[in-house]
Amino acid sequence: MTILSLASVLAEAARRYPDKTAIVDPYQRVTYAELWQQARAYAAGLRELGVKPGDAVALQCPNLADFPRAYYGILAAGAAVVPVHLLLTPEEIAYVLKDSGATLLISHAATLQNGAPAAGAAGIPLVTLGPVPADVPVKRLEEVSASVPPLPLHVSREAEDPAVIFYTSGTTGDPKGAVLSHLNLVLNATVNAFDNNDVSSSDVALGALPLFHTYGQTVSMNASFRIGMTVILLPRFTGDAAIDVMIKENVTIFHGVPTMYVALLEAAANRTDLPAVRVAVSGGAALPVAVLEKFKAVFGSTIFEGYGLSETSPTATTNQPHFGTRPGTVGHAIWGVDVEIARAEVEDSIELLPAGELGEIVIRGHNVFTGYIGRPEATAEAVIDGWFRTGDLGTKSADGFISIVDRKKDLVIRGGFNVYPREVEEVLARHPGVTQVAVIGVPDPVHGEEIMAVVIPHKDADAGAPTEEELIEYAKEHLGRHKYPRQVRFVDELPMGPSMKVLKRQLRKEITA
Repeated sequence: MTILSLASVLAEAARRYPDKTAIVDPYQRVTYAELWQQARAYAAGLRELGVKPGDAVALQCPNLADFPRAYYGILAAGAAVVPVHLLLTPEEIAYVLKDSGATLLISHAATLQNGAPAAGAAGIPLVTLGPVPADVPVKRLEEVSASVPPLPLHVSREAEDPAVIFYTSGTTGDPKGAVLSHLNLVLNATVNAFDNNDVSSSDVALGALPLFHTYGQTVSMNASFRIGMTVILLPRFTGDAAIDVMIKENVTIFHGVPTMYVALLEAAANRTDLPAVRVAVSGGAALPVAVLEKFKAVFGSTIFEGYGLSETSPTATTNQPHFGTRPGTVGHAIWGVDVEIARAEVEDSIELLPAGELGEIVIRGHNVFTGYIGRPEATAEAVIDGWFRTGDLGTKSADGFISIVDRKKDLVIRGGFNVYPREVEEVLARHPGVTQVAVIGVPDPVHGEEIMAVVIPHKDADAGAPTEEELIEYAKEHLGRHKYPRQVRFVDELPMGPSMKVLKRQLRKEITA
């Protein structure tokens, strides 16, 4: 039996850097020693509320210091965390609570409007964090925790025990709970902290990614704590707000998704004061090369693009300084992980393909989840012979760089020809009048599917608003006859998921409604 707990990430940071600031949010600054003491106090409070080792406890909280306090408090109590993202309806939250078997919901005061009815519908107790009106009859975790002594140590767990249960976006059917073990998440945080980029405890990271999401949780929070960095939390991201806080707090590390980099570039166009970003990391969705190049030109920083999924803790690959970076790729597999390309049309076995061939990206290693909770059939379909099938199409070069072509389900088949939306998006993203673009397939009576580009035009009047005909002609010049979009739709915004990834299924519904 191997004893390991994700709680040890914060415990060890508090031992090494007790007086260093761990977290800064708009309201407070908290040292590592204070944060670990508060987490152990919350753990004692949760025990007082009946939480036992092995239970699942749901956490619904914005990007505030309350999140890591409660997150590590749950882990210190020996329970597993079920993060609840903030955009869900009460009905959707209740589904997560029931499906995960959560015994308690911790809902921040700012989220009680949806959290309280969800806990009621699921038939489980509710406790809150943060200030609530005196006439609201709900227990506060702070008050319960203050009535008992903090736990002296975190509760021990086995390495393969559940630590966090992430719910997938549910693009096909009901969302599934991916169970990540302590081993999965401790190793992923450690590799991200010490093996992927040249960072140290003297760096300051911006925590703008939602902490309820796997990327923000592992890369921005856990890996930063593993190093001993200070994390600046930004509850609501905008380009200007991010630049302001990055300058104020001397932020050197930025973790973001492509839409965040687009927003930073838009904000930077109207400013002369820019932060000195030393390391920039992108994940969550494919980063257009044009955005990478613009960011380098404006901020002087190379973006290290990576790749992963909830089921892989999440990081599986990243561009790494010791391998060199290659724009348009997601780099090499991280330490201890194998990433290969398998024949996509073969679903009941893994047939690996040679370098350069297109297929499905498959992953094996310490980062692969232990399974979908309560869904052995879905787990068996996703993990074959130890390889996790990602559903993403890509290639691997002879020297190990992984390139993502597209999601299998996003493939557009026009007149019998396969068209990969990302290739079209890369071309249109270079047009000076385009801020952001998503390419989808829409029904067509002749070709089966037609290619449509949904575009957010550039706000800068000098760039000139592009016309539909102009963008179609531009694409025709750079793409094969079967690839360029025949339709262009202009919008003010694109539907985004909790990780700020474009929801293409929802976009197709909106466009074709």
